[in-house]
Amino acid sequence: MNSHFSTVADRLHVLESADDEMLVTAAKVGDHSAFSELWKRHAKRAFSTMYRITKNRQDAEDGLQDAFMKAFVHLNSFDGRSTFSTWLTRIAINSALMTLRRKRAHPETSMEWSTDGNTWRQWEVADTRANVEVDYERTEAGWLLERAIDRLRPPLRNVIEIQRSHCISVREIAEVAGISVAATKSRLLRARTALRRSLRASP
Repeated sequence: MNSHFSTVADRLHVLESADDEMLVTAAKVGDHSAFSELWKRHAKRAFSTMYRITKNRQDAEDGLQDAFMKAFVHLNSFDGRSTFSTWLTRIAINSALMTLRRKRAHPETSMEWSTDGNTWRQWEVADTRANVEVDYERTEAGWLLERAIDRLRPPLRNVIEIQRSHCISVREIAEVAGISVAATKSRLLRARTALRRSLRASP
């Protein structure tokens, strides 16, 4: 019995002292405890990222389970070009963005592109006493923006949607997207230009 507990303790010590690369290698050949250790290390950051994006704990918790399953199922596709933490964060962000896309059909607030073209901000929920025409114009503007974003090419749409979440910097967007900071800035600039052009052309 003591030998069994010693073996378990030794196994736990090996897992906890192993680096992520070693754990990934073990998990890829079917060591579920290695994957569990990876998840234990990085789940908190993934949840925090998803919560900052969704602004809703239940959505973040649901998304975290989705991210866990995707990471487990697709682990063999992780090629090591980025860190495991970055790879998992990318999955978490994609899951959170999918949650937001599903909720667009019933938006409670709209998103507004700020006048300086560099940040996003949420409109406050309209006062019920507010002018109906103003409220309609804001809602319509929000839908026009959403449609314009949907028409962006996927690489541009992805960086814009990540930025809209208010959760990470340009450098972090670059890390998650697996591209350079310069490429990220270029995509953000092209996306903004395309959005302005699309919104100006809208009736």
